[in-house]
Amino acid sequence: MKSEATEHMDTATEAFVAHRNLLFTVAYEMLGSAADAEDVLQETWLRWADVDLAAVRDRRAYLVRITTRQALSRLRTLGRRKESYVGSWLPEPLLTAPDVAEDVELADSVSMAMLLVLETLAPTERAVFVLREVFGLEYDEIAGAVDKSPAAVRQIAHRARAHVAARRPRGAVSPAETRDALDAFRRAVETGDLQGLLDVLAPDVVLLGDGGGVKQAVLKPVVGADKVARLLRGGLGRLTAEVSLRPAEVNGLPALIIGLDGVLDTVLAVRVEDGRITGLYAVRNPEKLSHMESETALRR
Repeated sequence: MKSEATEHMDTATEAFVAHRNLLFTVAYEMLGSAADAEDVLQETWLRWADVDLAAVRDRRAYLVRITTRQALSRLRTLGRRKESYVGSWLPEPLLTAPDVAEDVELADSVSMAMLLVLETLAPTERAVFVLREVFGLEYDEIAGAVDKSPAAVRQIAHRARAHVAARRPRGAVSPAETRDALDAFRRAVETGDLQGLLDVLAPDVVLLGDGGGVKQAVLKPVVGADKVARLLRGGLGRLTAEVSLRPAEVNGLPALIIGLDGVLDTVLAVRVEDGRITGLYAVRNPEKLSHMESETALRR
């Protein structure tokens, strides 16, 4: 016969495992870092294991509340770390399963472009936006997670929505449209076709690189189709047998994985609008590539 403590742990574990992918997604959307999201989940479990489950009416909501509070604390710490980061800071890319792309709203919310927009929000605004717009939580539920009144949360949500709307891509882009743009980009790079690159890049395209001070990358944004095309042609235009460009699903959208001597070197994600690439995000920092080895399950 199981002891009361054993039964408690079994019940707590079952509930946590059932919602783990959801909790990871909440933490990742708030932090843009899979490693930090995993740490938040560990902290969430430690607190959840001590909760009196008999007093919890909605275990999913309670777990989301713990995760949000831990992520908010981590987000403020991350903000200080980013201030001393070498070069541009980009979110940690995730190799995602095809079902993420099928959920258009989820794929849009975890895309590189959207995560960078979320970076421009204050921590509480980011938490409120993610919980309301992505996960559909009610204002009173969010209030408990961010220690604000429902009325205050409603105001924060309105402000955050306006902020994001002014900066996000115009409408969700279909995976097919992104894939077509990437295919044209890849062909142009592999053949050294400068005009082909210029045709697929938007005139005001922006290239961001994240080497974290460990790998060589552009330290500042490169703006303009001509500058970006010539930089890419110089860096990737001399492809050899040791360099490969492979398509993959990254953060819910098609992307390219650049390999060097059979080893993952760079994850290249894109933002596409009206069939042309408006944003290129090259993640080279080795510490940010660990979640490209296997698919990460994301849930709403």
